[in-house]
Amino acid sequence: MPKATWNGAVLAESDRCVVVEGNQYFPPDAIQSEYFQPSDTHTTCPWKGVASYYNIVVDGRVNKDAAWYYPAPKDAAKEITGHIAFWRGVKVEV
Repeated sequence: MPKATWNGAVLAESDRCVVVEGNQYFPPDAIQSEYFQPSDTHTTCPWKGVASYYNIVVDGRVNKDAAWYYPAPKDAAKEITGHIAFWRGVKVEV
C-alpha cells in the first residue's frame, strides 16, 4: 500500500492512489491533516491546470511546498481532483 513519510511521520497511506506521470496521488481522506499547512504557492501545468501546495510540518520542521494538489483540474485530469502528491524529500513507498 503506498505510503508517504517525512521526518519520521506518516503523512499519507492508501490503496486508492491514482498514478499520474509517475507520481502517487493520495485521496484527500488518506492524509494526516495535522502535518499539512496551506501554502500561497501555485503553479500551472498545461494539461492538468493550476496546482496548489501545502507546507509539511513535522516536529517543528517545515518542508515548504512539499505536497501539491489540483483543486479543480482540467478535464483530462479530473481523476486527481483534490488528491495530494509529494516531492522535496518526502519518501513515497509503493
